[in-house]
Amino acid sequence: MPETSVNERLGRVDLFSSLSRRDLDRIARSGRTVDHEPDKEIVTEGRDGVAFHLVLDGSADVEIGGQHRRRLGTDDYFGEISLLDGKPRTATVRAGSDGLRTFAITSWDFHSLLTEKPQIAQELLVTLCARIRDAEAPTG
Repeated sequence: MPETSVNERLGRVDLFSSLSRRDLDRIARSGRTVDHEPDKEIVTEGRDGVAFHLVLDGSADVEIGGQHRRRLGTDDYFGEISLLDGKPRTATVRAGSDGLRTFAITSWDFHSLLTEKPQIAQELLVTLCARIRDAEAPTG
C-alpha cells in the first residue's frame, strides 16, 4: 500500500479539511519532517509555542498540570492553538518510548503563508467558529 502524503494527511486535520489541494500543497511545502528521540519533551506547558505538529509515525503523551491526559498516534496533531494565537502552550507533549516523527510548520512560516493566501485564514476562521459552536452547544 503506498505511503500517504503529508498533504493528504493535512487534509484529514479538521483545521485544514476545507482547504483546496493546492493550499494543502503549499502548507506541506512550508513545513518539514522532524524526528524526535524517545521520551523527548517536544513542547512544554506554559512555554512559547513555535510550531504545529502532525504525527506521521510513533506516539506521544500529552500532560496537563503534570497529569497524563491522552496518547497521540498517527494522524493526530498538536500545537494548533499556539500556532494561531502565539500564546504559551496549554500542554506538555513528550515523544513515546519508540520515538516520534512529525510534520512541523513553524508559526512564522505559517503566518507568512496566511499573508500570501488570506483565503486560508478565512477557511481556518470558519473551522474555529464551528469548534466554538460545538463546545457551546447544549448536551443531552
